[in-house]
Amino acid sequence: MTALGLAEAPRDHPLSYPGAWPEESVLLDGDRLSPLTRLTFPDRVPVLAVGSNACPAQLRHKMRQYEISSPIPLVKAKVTGIDVGVSAHVSGMGYVSASPFRVRGFTRELFVTWLDPAQLAAVDASEGVQAPSGAYDRVLLPASDVPVELESGEVLDGAHLYVSRRGVLHDGSGTPRRHPGERPLLAELLAESPRLRELFGSTPEEFCARARGDWDLCVRGTRLFAEEGRTTASGLEKYVSDQQTGSPGSGASLSPPLM
Repeated sequence: MTALGLAEAPRDHPLSYPGAWPEESVLLDGDRLSPLTRLTFPDRVPVLAVGSNACPAQLRHKMRQYEISSPIPLVKAKVTGIDVGVSAHVSGMGYVSASPFRVRGFTRELFVTWLDPAQLAAVDASEGVQAPSGAYDRVLLPASDVPVELESGEVLDGAHLYVSRRGVLHDGSGTPRRHPGERPLLAELLAESPRLRELFGSTPEEFCARARGDWDLCVRGTRLFAEEGRTTASGLEKYVSDQQTGSPGSGASLSPPLM
């Protein structure tokens, strides 16, 4: 991954969020990326990545935390019906994360991560799915609502997706804000809010340094987004149900890190 410029994980370098994505479908196996010989894996769960879960270094970081070494296929796909917005919460990892929002008819390229039960449990934990105060729910999107087309032309029957429990940030007009990358995002947010600058400083560097590992401060920042009326619905709330962690292939819950 180092030779390809894909070795830097946002969990170690928050301003790099969402991290570097591969240019093509690959198999992540430890520190190596290899070409794939197939694009579907019936014994695994397909999970769309809209943020750092498409970054091989971030996935490697998460798997190592739980001592998981099995390979992960990352498959490029055309996804219709969602775009990448900004979750309305401040992560204890030191950044403001991505989160999807509904856009009917809009198509963009994303990666499908095919996860085995242990890998799925690890990513669920990293997103706080099992935690009452966690940031995300995992939902299953039917192909009839959000088609996911692989490079082969095959359309998946459905795919899982992590949806922010707190909604997404909007652009001032009520329309969900697109995630432009961490540095420009934080510069925009800090410029727009004196109260946010009081909490996190005036630069993206200060924001990340103050937020990283300070759970109480992150909670205050998350609350401020709502108090200042910066949040809106993602349009994906209808898919959230009591079933989101009980789908076929899901693994046992793990203790979550800071989200």
